[in-house]
Amino acid sequence: MAWIVLVLSGFFETVWAVALGASRGFTRLVPSLVFGGALVVSMTGLAYALRTIPVGTGYAVWVGIGAVGAAVYGMVVLDDSASAARLLCLVLIVTGVVGLKLVH
Repeated sequence: MAWIVLVLSGFFETVWAVALGASRGFTRLVPSLVFGGALVVSMTGLAYALRTIPVGTGYAVWVGIGAVGAAVYGMVVLDDSASAARLLCLVLIVTGVVGLKLVH
Protein backbone atom coordinates (compact mmCIF):
# COMPACT_ATOMS: atom_id res chain seq x y z
CA MET A 1 0.00 0.00 0.00
CA ALA A 2 2.84 2.41 0.84
CA TRP A 3 4.26 2.11 -2.69
CA ILE A 4 0.90 2.89 -4.28
CA VAL A 5 0.53 5.96 -2.07
CA LEU A 6 4.10 7.00 -2.90
CA VAL A 7 3.50 6.78 -6.65
CA LEU A 8 0.25 8.75 -6.36
CA SER A 9 2.04 11.34 -4.25
CA GLY A 10 4.67 11.63 -6.97
CA PHE A 11 1.93 12.38 -9.50
CA PHE A 12 0.59 15.09 -7.18
CA GLU A 13 4.10 16.51 -7.03
CA THR A 14 3.88 16.94 -10.80
CA VAL A 15 0.52 18.71 -10.36
CA TRP A 16 1.85 21.17 -7.80
CA ALA A 17 5.00 21.87 -9.81
CA VAL A 18 2.97 22.66 -12.92
CA ALA A 19 0.46 24.72 -10.92
CA LEU A 20 3.30 26.66 -9.28
CA GLY A 21 4.55 27.73 -12.69
CA ALA A 22 1.04 28.58 -13.84
CA SER A 23 0.43 30.68 -10.72
CA ARG A 24 2.96 33.25 -11.99
CA GLY A 25 4.43 33.83 -8.54
CA PHE A 26 1.09 33.32 -6.78
CA THR A 27 -0.54 36.16 -8.71
CA ARG A 28 -3.24 33.91 -10.23
CA LEU A 29 -5.83 32.51 -7.82
CA VAL A 30 -6.88 29.18 -9.35
CA PRO A 31 -3.39 27.83 -10.07
CA SER A 32 -2.30 29.01 -6.61
CA LEU A 33 -5.15 27.07 -4.98
CA VAL A 34 -4.37 23.98 -7.08
CA PHE A 35 -0.74 24.30 -6.01
CA GLY A 36 -1.68 24.43 -2.32
CA GLY A 37 -4.09 21.51 -2.49
CA ALA A 38 -1.76 19.30 -4.52
CA LEU A 39 1.15 20.16 -2.24
CA VAL A 40 -0.77 19.08 0.86
CA VAL A 41 -1.92 15.83 -0.78
CA SER A 42 1.56 15.10 -2.12
CA MET A 43 3.36 15.74 1.18
CA THR A 44 0.78 13.84 3.20
CA GLY A 45 1.13 10.83 0.94
CA LEU A 46 4.93 11.03 1.08
CA ALA A 47 4.82 11.18 4.88
CA TYR A 48 2.53 8.14 4.98
CA ALA A 49 4.73 6.15 2.61
CA LEU A 50 7.89 6.97 4.55
CA ARG A 51 6.48 5.20 7.58
CA THR A 52 7.45 1.90 5.92
CA ILE A 53 9.71 2.82 2.97
CA PRO A 54 13.27 3.99 3.75
CA VAL A 55 13.48 7.77 3.48
CA GLY A 56 16.27 7.80 0.88
CA THR A 57 14.45 5.42 -1.41
CA GLY A 58 11.02 6.96 -0.90
CA TYR A 59 12.17 10.52 -1.40
CA ALA A 60 14.19 9.67 -4.52
CA VAL A 61 11.24 7.84 -6.06
CA TRP A 62 8.86 10.70 -5.19
CA VAL A 63 11.17 13.35 -6.64
CA GLY A 64 11.87 11.23 -9.72
CA ILE A 65 8.18 10.82 -10.50
CA GLY A 66 7.57 14.53 -10.02
CA ALA A 67 10.57 15.59 -12.10
CA VAL A 68 9.80 13.27 -14.99
CA GLY A 69 6.11 14.16 -14.85
CA ALA A 70 6.81 17.90 -14.93
CA ALA A 71 9.32 17.51 -17.77
CA VAL A 72 6.95 15.37 -19.85
CA TYR A 73 4.10 17.82 -19.21
CA GLY A 74 6.33 20.63 -20.40
CA MET A 75 7.23 18.75 -23.57
CA VAL A 76 3.67 17.67 -24.38
CA VAL A 77 1.65 20.70 -23.29
CA LEU A 78 4.03 23.66 -23.10
CA ASP A 79 6.08 22.86 -26.21
CA ASP A 80 9.36 22.48 -24.31
CA SER A 81 12.20 20.90 -26.23
CA ALA A 82 12.00 17.12 -26.59
CA SER A 83 15.53 16.57 -27.83
CA ALA A 84 17.11 13.14 -27.79
CA ALA A 85 19.46 14.24 -25.00
CA ARG A 86 16.56 15.39 -22.79
CA LEU A 87 14.62 12.19 -23.43
CA LEU A 88 17.71 10.12 -22.61
CA CYS A 89 18.09 11.97 -19.31
CA LEU A 90 14.44 11.24 -18.45
CA VAL A 91 14.99 7.56 -19.27
CA LEU A 92 17.98 7.57 -16.92
CA ILE A 93 15.85 9.05 -14.12
CA VAL A 94 13.14 6.42 -14.65
CA THR A 95 15.78 3.67 -14.73
CA GLY A 96 17.19 4.89 -11.43
CA VAL A 97 13.76 5.07 -9.80
CA VAL A 98 12.87 1.55 -10.95
CA GLY A 99 16.26 0.35 -9.77
CA LEU A 100 15.67 1.80 -6.31
CA LYS A 101 12.34 -0.01 -6.11
CA LEU A 102 13.86 -3.32 -7.25
CA VAL A 103 16.72 -3.28 -4.77
CA HIS A 104 14.57 -2.07 -1.87
